[in-house]
Amino acid sequence: MRLVIARCSVDYAGRLSAHLPLATRLLLLKADGSVLVHSDSLSYKPLNWMSPPCSISFPEVADDAREVGVTETWKVTQAKTSDLLVISIHEIVHDSAHELGIDPGLQKDGVEAHLQKLLAEQIDLLGEGYRLVRREYMTAIGPVDILATDHAGASVAIEIKRRGDIDGVEQLTRYLELMNRDPRLAPVAGVFAAQEIKPQARTLALDRGIRCVTLDYDAMRGLDDSDSRLF
Repeated sequence: MRLVIARCSVDYAGRLSAHLPLATRLLLLKADGSVLVHSDSLSYKPLNWMSPPCSISFPEVADDAREVGVTETWKVTQAKTSDLLVISIHEIVHDSAHELGIDPGLQKDGVEAHLQKLLAEQIDLLGEGYRLVRREYMTAIGPVDILATDHAGASVAIEIKRRGDIDGVEQLTRYLELMNRDPRLAPVAGVFAAQEIKPQARTLALDRGIRCVTLDYDAMRGLDDSDSRLF
């Protein structure tokens, strides 16, 4: 991983256009090819980013850009969508590279792990004809919670959270990008399953063709019989 702290401005062009004016930011260039732009405030999430597969180039700085203080230009292009992230660097404060090695992956907490086990046992909650292939299906960037097939035999990747937010949708999106390159699995649909799904996460998931499913943990454990309730 390469960590660069730099005074820079950032422009994104794709389905939406976005601009970050000149400021000091942390730039992360990860081994999986992703590029993330962070600030020291506002949020733990990146201000902007490009997910793999993508390529980065360092074109010569244009004369008009050099006149306003740009010393380097980074162009990050998404291979599938041709979305473009342009980082205009005015000054580099810090630049270092670190080998982090292979990450063992996220260790699920008790409730989330139990949700995964329960859904694997009750896979028909997703719909008639669904069948479990395996839990913790390993990809190059980590394990998908559940791999299943639907009524037509098509592959379905399922990501499970207690509370579903945008980060979970992004995580499932990265898995789907990789899995859909595997001819043995493609096409792979996505299901984002959680006890509670935030509206922004639901909107992003639907925009990316990912189905959202709300899980009733008590009912799945047999502690709450929804058929016997008045409301």
